[in-house]
Amino acid sequence: MKASTKYPSRIVCLTEETTETLYLLGEGHRVVGVSGYTVRPPEARNKPRISSFLNARFDKIVALEPDLVLGFSDLQAEIAAEIVRRGYPVIVFNQRSIAEILQMIRILGGIVGCADRADALACRLESDLDTVRSAATALPRPRVFFEEWDDPLISGIRWVEELIETAGGTPIFPELRDAALGKDRIVQPEEVLRRRPDVVIASWCGKAVRPERIAARAGWGDMPAVRDGHIYEIKSAYILQPGPAALTDGLRQLCEILARVRPADGPRPD
Repeated sequence: MKASTKYPSRIVCLTEETTETLYLLGEGHRVVGVSGYTVRPPEARNKPRISSFLNARFDKIVALEPDLVLGFSDLQAEIAAEIVRRGYPVIVFNQRSIAEILQMIRILGGIVGCADRADALACRLESDLDTVRSAATALPRPRVFFEEWDDPLISGIRWVEELIETAGGTPIFPELRDAALGKDRIVQPEEVLRRRPDVVIASWCGKAVRPERIAARAGWGDMPAVRDGHIYEIKSAYILQPGPAALTDGLRQLCEILARVRPADGPRPD
């Protein structure tokens, strides 16, 4: 590992949200390795790809001589531990809410020596969220089932449910929003049907959503969302990355979807 400088200058990012944040802060030159799932920003795709979400190429990481490796969540704990054992500094974020995403941005800015720019970015994102939230206050609030996985059915993680509320929707499983692990957000198809969502928004991480499979589930033909043709996909890069993408393009897509669902003349009758 190279001798340290005042701030990390060779950063490996095991997930996309820290890569995107560093680029937004004008510090993309510090990134020397990225996740294979990275699509934002496009220029970051030219960096060496050193990991998937659950696996990493340790030989490639070592060859890059990083002075910092950034990861996300308990799911990357074993990867992080192995990198630490090899003698490299690792920071693993674990943001699960909008507030924690904004905190991550500020912390990351401090780590690379641009705390003021990071705070300005977080404040701008927060202000934009407030603007969207205020605009949606007086609108009808469709009932939303966000489907994070299809088999088993997993409902949305906290930041997604919060963004749905910001966009003017009502998540149908509010009691599960604080469950950090996917296994704790498994729901039964019969319960989704019973709660009668007006719209199903799906994002199956790593594979394309199949709306026809959703519509064909037993009994779901009577669900308002299926009956009225309101099944939509948001790509995981826009909504399941807990960083700027979710707070910008992810939120924008949620707003566009809910605008299609809302009746022009008031609440939808069942």
